[in-house]
Amino acid sequence: MRNVSLFLSLSLLVVPLAAAQSYPNKPVRIIVGFTSGASADIVARLIGPRLSEALGQSVIVDNRPGAGGVVGATMVAKSAPDGYNLLMGTPGALTINPVLLSDMPYDVSRDFAPVTLVNIVPSILLVTPGLPVKSVKELIAHLKTTPGQLNFASAGNGTVPHLACELFMLLTGTKLVHVPYKGSAAAMPDMISGRISVFFDNMASGLPFVQSEKLRGLAVTSRARSKLAPNLPTMIESGVPGYEVASWGAVVAPARTPDAVVSRLNAEFVKILSDPQVRAQLQGLGVEVVGSSVDELRALLQRERAQWAKVVKDAKITVE
Repeated sequence: MRNVSLFLSLSLLVVPLAAAQSYPNKPVRIIVGFTSGASADIVARLIGPRLSEALGQSVIVDNRPGAGGVVGATMVAKSAPDGYNLLMGTPGALTINPVLLSDMPYDVSRDFAPVTLVNIVPSILLVTPGLPVKSVKELIAHLKTTPGQLNFASAGNGTVPHLACELFMLLTGTKLVHVPYKGSAAAMPDMISGRISVFFDNMASGLPFVQSEKLRGLAVTSRARSKLAPNLPTMIESGVPGYEVASWGAVVAPARTPDAVVSRLNAEFVKILSDPQVRAQLQGLGVEVVGSSVDELRALLQRERAQWAKVVKDAKITVE
């Protein structure tokens, strides 16, 4: 009986190992929880052909939009843990909705295996040109003299722009009125006209309005200054300690995917993202290229979940 038990135990180890050694032997899918043309989709389609070359198999980008990326994430969470279904995840699906919604169909820490952080997109604090402020400190001072009288835009309830401003208000003791829009582009006419005063938009879509002087940029929300706008200070430099927010794209696999497969995928993605041509293409889209270790991505997911859980609780945010 002891020999049988030993045989069964060894078999459980050998099967995943054999699968990892033969990986991949069929096409790999990168599932994107948004429609074609979304930022995550563009990044996945740019990287896909390079990954196909590296793996020697077709790489298919599969758009499964819905519920802010949750539909696509659910598909990956419930797929076989064999490395053939990957998710190009975003904050909404992996760190915001899990703390904002009570009926999530998956648990991020239980159902996903981190692979790599692909890129980050810092936000930029925009104000309408008519607002008499030219720095974050001046904005805070102005808001404290007009509590609840000015408003801020977001790309919708529970989105990064929404929570970015809620975090700003919590850390600075200021008060603005939330006006949600159906995406960043929809908010811009009202920002330019002055009907909306403040907007934490992502760098890719917001920076062109600063460069054309249609809006005023006060700071970036990343920990370090952005290479895309090196003259803009960070929120931390501007006197808001602990403020760090960014959108990002990250690859995750189903939990229990063999470590050897995850390691192979991580190595291939990091190699692709270190290629100067790929980096130039991605930076041209307004994103900052990363290519992290598995542990670095795991730490980011844990850190952001904790941050957004506190913001949601302290700001009493609910989504119908």
